[in-house]
Amino acid sequence: MKGTEGAGGAGGAGHGEPETLELPSAPGTAGLYVRAVLPRSGGTRGRPLPARRLVLRDVAADPERLRRYAEVCGFAGAARLPVTYPHIVAFPLAMSLMTRRDFPLPLLGLVHIANRIDRHRPVEAGERLTYRVWAGDLRPHPKGTAFDVTAEADDGARTVWRSVSTYLRRGRAAAGPPPGAGARSGKAASGGAGTPGGPGGPLLEERWEVPGPAGRAYAAVSGDRNPIHLHPLTARLFGFPRAIAHGMWTKARCLAALEEHLPGACRLDVSFRAPVPLPSAVRFRATGPAASAGTGVLWDFGLRGDGGTGREHLRGEVSALD
Repeated sequence: MKGTEGAGGAGGAGHGEPETLELPSAPGTAGLYVRAVLPRSGGTRGRPLPARRLVLRDVAADPERLRRYAEVCGFAGAARLPVTYPHIVAFPLAMSLMTRRDFPLPLLGLVHIANRIDRHRPVEAGERLTYRVWAGDLRPHPKGTAFDVTAEADDGARTVWRSVSTYLRRGRAAAGPPPGAGARSGKAASGGAGTPGGPGGPLLEERWEVPGPAGRAYAAVSGDRNPIHLHPLTARLFGFPRAIAHGMWTKARCLAALEEHLPGACRLDVSFRAPVPLPSAVRFRATGPAASAGTGVLWDFGLRGDGGTGREHLRGEVSALD
């Protein structure tokens, strides 16, 4: 059965055994947000993550959605998928996993703290891919409990794109094994990367005005309608004085600025350090290979507030994949 980027449903949840659920089409995120705010029956806190994988087959990008995504995120064109575009195709599957009754952590209140993308080759806009999404590596974190959501896309022969998103539930650290390798293994995610701008390498700098409606624009094209991104009033319900930009929009915008410098096979590792309030002005800065000699990193990049203390919002690295 062919998958689409439209609305659809999924099969029932399992009872802890590993299972694979094939979806007839992508779940609608509006309904999933409704599910996220409904009270849960029974206690799931402290349980392991369900051993479940969701699959959506034979998906091609919608041309109009792809065009709008490229425009919202600053990519030059849409003949090929922007390196972050598969994330928004996989996002409804991730939401479906995290809003099921047996998922131990509530969706609302989760903080996206890191994301790593491995692009094994560029993907043409018309290619049909199969997406697989699962959650794993529930572990203690100094600020609460963390886990990873992994998404893969394959062309029928091999994986062409893979993403690992790390989420944090703030609170008391959960019992469990020490942190695994996951998305935190990269220097950008672990905080080991230096501030971009060392001497000796190519330097890119840009200043961006991020308008107030940026969250709503990205939500409309991505389906990520978390209320913290949409309006100051809804953001205040979750402790933010203003709406904040989506983390994956900030990553996409940075990679759009680096698009012509990305190798075909690349690893793109990012840690989200602090929210970008809307509206605001930010400064993007990236340094090239000579500034990172011997580390295997092709580019270091970061995003900071423009003016004042220059608060760090994002830190990332680009590496080549074999």
